[in-house]
Amino acid sequence: MASAVSAPVLRPLDEAASLSLAERAFRRLRDAIVRGELPGGTKISERGLAQSLGISAQPVRDALRRLEADGMVVTQPRSGTVVAEFGADRLAEMGRIRAALEGSAAALAAERAGPADLAALEAQLVAMRQATAAADTARLAEANERFHALLHAAAGNAFLLRSLTALRGYDHVHRVRALESAPLELPRALAEHAGLVEALRQRDPDLAEARMRAHVLRSLRAAGLLRGGA
Repeated sequence: MASAVSAPVLRPLDEAASLSLAERAFRRLRDAIVRGELPGGTKISERGLAQSLGISAQPVRDALRRLEADGMVVTQPRSGTVVAEFGADRLAEMGRIRAALEGSAAALAAERAGPADLAALEAQLVAMRQATAAADTARLAEANERFHALLHAAAGNAFLLRSLTALRGYDHVHRVRALESAPLELPRALAEHAGLVEALRQRDPDLAEARMRAHVLRSLRAAGLLRGGA
């Protein structure tokens, strides 16, 4: 049963920050969902969130639209907007689906990526390497998401992109939990991304697909969502 929350306890936003209010609201709410400050099933309202964040309703409305597009909140008839459920079983299930889709994207990218695509992925590897060296999991999560977005674009398949976009909320929750629960795995994850780029450079779709799928499944195990070699 959904629990009503009219004004959740969230730290107010700093209006002097460089990002837009809508972007900062989106990130704050997304982080609150990932960290369980807004648990699955929690009923939320624009007015309550705006009051808690210390901003007007419009940026909160924009943030909620993005969160709904990412599958992190759900609007239900007669129930309003509630936080989506991100239990371990659900994350594991969706993670398996993502492993298959990400593998397909990697295979297509190995066939289609141009020099500009590969250069962008290499540049993103630099950002990931810096975040890994600093053990900055928040920055690494953002850099990681950007890397995968670049890979999806290089795959050049609209249907696949829509399918991956539908999993974005689950992807983010899983990624943050994996990074924070297994910090010793960070260098390994970086090496896996570098190996994937090398497979793309070799134009080897089978190798790229296998490496990507293995990477996603390993990260699920690192987060405690899969057992053994599943």
